[in-house]
Amino acid sequence: MLFNSLHFLLFFPVVVLLFFSLKDRSRIYWLIAASCYFYMAFVPAYILILFFLILLDYAAGLMIARSQAPTRHLWLVLSIVGNVTMLGFYKYFNFLDQNIVALAQWIGFDYTGSQMNIILPIGLSFHTFQSMSYVFEVYRGRQPAERDLPVYSLYVLFFPQMVAGPIERPQNLLVQLHHTRPFDHERAVSGLVTMAIGFFKKLVIADRFAIVVNTVYSNPATHSSTDLAIASYCFAFQIYCDFAGYSDIAIGAARIMGYDLMKNFERPYAARSISDFWKRWHISLSSWFRDYLYIPLGGNRVSRLVWYRNLMLVFMVSGLWHGANWTFVCWGALHGLYLVLANWTESLRARIRSLSGIESMPVVKGVLQIVITFHLVLVGWVFFRASSVSEAVTILGRMIGGGGPAAPHDLGLTTFDLLIGVGAVAILEAYQWLTRQHALPEWIRVQPTWIRWPVYYTLVSLVILLGKFSSQEFIYFQF
Repeated sequence: MLFNSLHFLLFFPVVVLLFFSLKDRSRIYWLIAASCYFYMAFVPAYILILFFLILLDYAAGLMIARSQAPTRHLWLVLSIVGNVTMLGFYKYFNFLDQNIVALAQWIGFDYTGSQMNIILPIGLSFHTFQSMSYVFEVYRGRQPAERDLPVYSLYVLFFPQMVAGPIERPQNLLVQLHHTRPFDHERAVSGLVTMAIGFFKKLVIADRFAIVVNTVYSNPATHSSTDLAIASYCFAFQIYCDFAGYSDIAIGAARIMGYDLMKNFERPYAARSISDFWKRWHISLSSWFRDYLYIPLGGNRVSRLVWYRNLMLVFMVSGLWHGANWTFVCWGALHGLYLVLANWTESLRARIRSLSGIESMPVVKGVLQIVITFHLVLVGWVFFRASSVSEAVTILGRMIGGGGPAAPHDLGLTTFDLLIGVGAVAILEAYQWLTRQHALPEWIRVQPTWIRWPVYYTLVSLVILLGKFSSQEFIYFQF
């Protein structure tokens, strides 16, 4: 079920009304039923995969808590193998098969592939990582094993964040599911405002820019270098507003029912370095890789060469997590390379800053860092969006050096409609800068009525009047 659909508009109020009309234990069962319905609106049969993961990791958690080494380690390995096998089969089988076919043809073998057409279940990577984080935390002794199967099931199935995150940790969400809260008017208003901000990001900005991006990237050879540049800038804000919009809607929906989900974005395009960007972008995933892959590999507490290896490995795995395509691997590798080069050239860059005198101009220095970081990220987004690595290289080459059709081609939007999107981005950036200390819902809460209601009406009116209501799927559903 899409958040930006009439289906959800009818579904969510019913869920909330019945949720608060029920008591204690009944709320858990109601949310499980609602979450299953929410997920089964996509492909009903794939709910069985989630049931398998739930039972596997629920049992693994109990057995790890009851066992001693080496049995505990065996149950951990069993959980990892089960999760990774399920994810690998559905997400990477076709990718692996295609690469085997290409390799076979290259060396002269006649192999046509398995001919299996495996469809990736919606949000499987998110479910798998959230479930695995529970087992890891139980194994490390940071989280007691959950004995209540319905509560654990809801931890994996909770519908606001089950399809595209945030990827929650058991110490946050699982603990909250054991407690029920009465209806809180202030929390409900705060949640609705957060959801409205998410819908603004998704419907007004992301889905508007999606028209430009899809038009240009579907056939880049017919578009000018100017078109490609415009579409690439549009994609940078499309993917941010699409994903951050989903997170806002999820966080707001959960808040209305009394649950707090973790923040997933923190003004990522205000980052002053790639390292800073990854502290602000998809925080739940970047912290997952940090805690469960980067640190176990040794992090930066190793030799410089091994540290660089760790960075490259983590980001390449992160790229592969995003999708079964070499473009995603290149995107991840590029970010890993950015971090390696940033560390390698740190003393040189410090010397240049000192000689240029820019250290005495903090505002100019900050602006330059933000602009440079944004454009480094933008280069990565070209790989992320392109259909192939060669196409991404061609697009970047033409954006930088020109070539291709000289005249601008149809972008799919009128100039006026495109300017509306640019204006919406300006509004969003201004809002994020003004509320960098206090989020809008919290700021509104303490304002008098004559300020609060005009803000509500303005926000809702902008979504209704300027939104693109085409039920455009969220980008991260494919992951």
